[in-house]
Amino acid sequence: MPAHDSRSMTNSIRVKVHRHGADLLVAACDEPLLGRKLKEGQLRLDVSSEFYGGDQGAEEMLLSRLAAATMANLVGQEVCRIAAEHGFIDEDCVMTIEGVPHAQMVRY
Repeated sequence: MPAHDSRSMTNSIRVKVHRHGADLLVAACDEPLLGRKLKEGQLRLDVSSEFYGGDQGAEEMLLSRLAAATMANLVGQEVCRIAAEHGFIDEDCVMTIEGVPHAQMVRY
């Protein structure tokens, strides 16, 4: 069994796709963060079920939706790790709010 196998078997990711004109926005979070309101200094992030609470799945689902996305809003250790490992975001551009990783992706 490969060392990373336990991570790829997790189903603790929530992904919701929002369409706006030609844009496809993927909102994804680690499931335990759903419903949290993160605050740090002037930064505020509402991990609402309305915005992030889409399908529950694993790494493969997130990767397929990110591949089609023009924009993404990502929250959580697992979601940001997967996106960075597969080149969707740069680890240097991940910020933290209350210790929770957050990143955005835009493609033109």
